[in-house]
Amino acid sequence: MLFQQKIINNVKIKCNEDSFIVSAMMYGSFTKGEGDRFSDVEFYIFIEDDFFEEFHSNKWISSLYPTDLIYFNEHGTQVVIFENLLRGEFHFLPQSKMEVIKSFKPTGVFPDANAMFIYDATGQLKALLDYLGGEGPDRKTNENVNFAFNNFINYWLMGVNVLKRGEHARSLEVLSHVQKHVIQLMRINENTVERWLNSTKNLENDLQEESYKEFVSITADLNREKIWKAYEKSVELMERVYLTLDSKYSIEVDKKLFAKMLSHIKD
Repeated sequence: MLFQQKIINNVKIKCNEDSFIVSAMMYGSFTKGEGDRFSDVEFYIFIEDDFFEEFHSNKWISSLYPTDLIYFNEHGTQVVIFENLLRGEFHFLPQSKMEVIKSFKPTGVFPDANAMFIYDATGQLKALLDYLGGEGPDRKTNENVNFAFNNFINYWLMGVNVLKRGEHARSLEVLSHVQKHVIQLMRINENTVERWLNSTKNLENDLQEESYKEFVSITADLNREKIWKAYEKSVELMERVYLTLDSKYSIEVDKKLFAKMLSHIKD
């Protein structure tokens, strides 16, 4: 048994034991049949409203298995590093906030309710999880295509300009944003948009072999010439992607801009 499954089982046991917990669900790789020994475990735990203020989440998490670190990240998620360096993410909310589950639907494709279900004493959870079912949002839209092209150009110009200034580290950081929007358009082109929000996940398997090699060509380490080459290659790659998508979408960017960008990087 994977250690993650042990944690999942311990969460189920604790939810059944603790009367102040009224409902619980999990999300992530283990709900999609993709979990392995490197995967995180991720949960939403709903607490009885009257008990919520006095609930000690750190103590509850630590009762599952010894921990080395528990803290709130910039998104308000309670992150835990267990003693064996397994990562976990926990969201603790009052029962009155259970409807928040419906807000997850626009973020992607969800497995069936049984895969996400952990515990419920309210009778509400199953219907909320069923609501998440079915097809996810349509990612292959004019809006998304233009958003990706526009952001690519914006970050590309920022990255090239700071590179010319001599800020190599900052340019490399901006390159990651450039890459994100390149990947999104490559995913649209190859119809692998299910991981739209987490665009690099499983990229090695999702993209065709030749496309993956093209992505590799726009990566770099902290070396001025390699960063420079990555920015140059990214324009050439986006121009090719543009030509394949232009007949299917109403792209606002004029393709002449790519030649202008290549000229700018060579100045």
